[in-house]
Amino acid sequence: MDIQLDNIIFSLQKAGGASVVWQQHLERLLKDNQFQPFCLEYNNAELNFFRKQLKINQDLLNQRSSKYLFIERYLNLNSQQKSKHLFHSSHYRIEKGKNIINVTTVHDFTYEYFISGFRKKIHSWQKNTAINNSKGIICVSESTKKDLLRFLPHINENKIRVIYNGVDEHFKLLNDNVIIEKKHLFEDYSYALYIGDRRTAYKNFDMAVDACRLAQIPLLIIGGGALTQEELYKLNVKLGTENYFILLGVSLEDLNYYYNRAYCLLYPSLYEGFGIPVIEAQRAGCPVVATHSSSIPEVIGNEYLMLQDPTAEKIFHKIKEISIDSNLRKETIERGLFKSKNYSWERTYQQTTEFYRELYFEK
Repeated sequence: MDIQLDNIIFSLQKAGGASVVWQQHLERLLKDNQFQPFCLEYNNAELNFFRKQLKINQDLLNQRSSKYLFIERYLNLNSQQKSKHLFHSSHYRIEKGKNIINVTTVHDFTYEYFISGFRKKIHSWQKNTAINNSKGIICVSESTKKDLLRFLPHINENKIRVIYNGVDEHFKLLNDNVIIEKKHLFEDYSYALYIGDRRTAYKNFDMAVDACRLAQIPLLIIGGGALTQEELYKLNVKLGTENYFILLGVSLEDLNYYYNRAYCLLYPSLYEGFGIPVIEAQRAGCPVVATHSSSIPEVIGNEYLMLQDPTAEKIFHKIKEISIDSNLRKETIERGLFKSKNYSWERTYQQTTEFYRELYFEK
């Protein structure tokens, strides 16, 4: 089966959940002899953290200049191949022509809920065009499927397949005698973790900082880009210069270690299409304090640690409840480990390729 893959997500972001999903899918597809994949890619793709982890033979690559990417990212593609094939884009593009089976993956509806103005209009237009012209639609959670049918109620539900994201096998429980050279100064089990985007308002980063101030617990920040001067000022005032640290470009091995040795992960986001850090943390035995919203109830182990209408004070109280020797902490870790076993990238891949076959051989 011929498959055309659009790797544009690697050129649109330096890292991020959608890049993880695409990298994990490509890694397996490129090794699967049942498929003949070809990739469209732009020449700035290898700046992406997750693209760097892939080895794609040049004879499978159609590489283009990124000079006009700011326009091309919104343009659908005209097929150069007349034979029957499947086209799957990593970010809301379709291929036009005969004998083409378009597949679209929908991660979330953050633009529709939280962004306004021209950015929202053009993003929603592109996403809706891809969805409306695809034979198969993959949603990464039941929550995302529900949102899709809310915003596009005319879509035939039979075209939609919910395929959950996975979790990398690097994330696992470590024995207490496992030690790595830490790149921060915090004692084990003394710090809270915050992973990823800080600048989008619905992620509630400031709320996490305020909760750490109330709990008098250090905050280890991983990813999300360098701290701005405004962020540095707030962190210095609220936590003090020695009670926060940021790490960028962290390896999976190191990230697993930081999860294992954290007091908890703070995940107060108001909206997630899936929530990969929640699964990673749980697989590594790290309790998660999160928001009861969107997809989080689908992936979290202990719902008691989810908060309706989160505030810094509510998060602070949950932090206090999961003290190191508490039964609640032990129960939360056990439930998180059990829940996380439902997710693997191998399962995600198998379900995705099964969907490919259904679409390709459908009469």
